[in-house]
Amino acid sequence: MTEPTPDPLERLGHRLAVRGEVRSGTVVGFDGDDVVVRLDDDPDVPSGRVPRHELSWRRVEHPSEIFGTGQRITGEVVGADGQGRVLLSAKACECEPLRRFLLGIEHGSVLTGTASSVHSFGVFVRIDGEPAHPVLDGTGFVRVPELSWSRCDHPAEVVWPGQHITGEVLVADTRQGQVSLSLKAPQPDPRDRLAMGVGGIAGGPVTKTLPFGAFVRIAQDVEGLVHVDDLGGPDGRRPADPRHAEARPPVKGNRASASRMVGLYRPTAARRASTRSVRSQVKSGSSRPKWP
Repeated sequence: MTEPTPDPLERLGHRLAVRGEVRSGTVVGFDGDDVVVRLDDDPDVPSGRVPRHELSWRRVEHPSEIFGTGQRITGEVVGADGQGRVLLSAKACECEPLRRFLLGIEHGSVLTGTASSVHSFGVFVRIDGEPAHPVLDGTGFVRVPELSWSRCDHPAEVVWPGQHITGEVLVADTRQGQVSLSLKAPQPDPRDRLAMGVGGIAGGPVTKTLPFGAFVRIAQDVEGLVHVDDLGGPDGRRPADPRHAEARPPVKGNRASASRMVGLYRPTAARRASTRSVRSQVKSGSSRPKWP
């Protein structure tokens, strides 16, 4: 009695995998800088592939430096290529204790640790209880915008090596072998206490100027951005250089962006006339008012 021919759709379903699932197989060769894998649950054809950037956290010139034909390999599913082969991340499974540690961390949880190194791009943190990372100074990492509610020019203004810190988990990534932390998230957002709304007027010192505008401190730990187009003087003309902005300009609340940056503008006579024009259009029923 002949065995029934396998259903192609059923075989395809076995090949497709859920992102994050762990699959194992055997290395059958290399395709350029990628590793070709015959997965255990699909042994008839080489149906797995490990791209070069998913090989290891360590720098390698060619995958043959760490993998050989016939070697067993385990990886985390990251997707599929155009030919239906499962794409794997071997580095996500490179250190099993670290992987278990990362999988046990929940988004929004609060962790403690010690700042291990401070760089211009962020801060590495050794999280309490973490296994030693194979490559990095620590499993935790804090990007510059997540260090403080106050703007800083360098992370060293906020954190120093050896400092004990508390941060909220933004994401735990097994492929990066890292936990993204926010030091400011557990702290109250000072903008929630800001009494000034849209149209409110405040004054404050210019803390920094850039080609696109100027930052103005309007309250403790709260800065707003005045775009260069809104930095005009009393006659409403745009300045040639934001650095010519007044030290303590009167500014008016304009908007709050998705990132919660407070938008500001100089309350010039020309801007006030424009605002009155827009309000008039809205009152007259216009659904798309235009600035003059």
